[in-house]
Amino acid sequence: MAQHGAYKEVIVETYREGGGITGIHVRPAAGQPFPQSLRVECSKRLITDYPVGTRFKILAKLTDRQGEGEFLYSSYKWKFEVVR
Repeated sequence: MAQHGAYKEVIVETYREGGGITGIHVRPAAGQPFPQSLRVECSKRLITDYPVGTRFKILAKLTDRQGEGEFLYSSYKWKFEVVR
């Protein structure tokens, strides 16, 4: 069941981990109100258009999917800001 809550500005960063097609993922940056262990679902442009380690300010909320656990969600259609 999806959680309902307000969207918040969050600083996230890309990082490389394991295999997969790219092995690049997005997580909350250190010091944010969410643990770095959370995955972030957002625009793929953060992964494809910028170097690994780039930080971004996005609008996201904590949610979940049945059987998959919690993650941060931000629409791929929304604007984001590069924070270096």
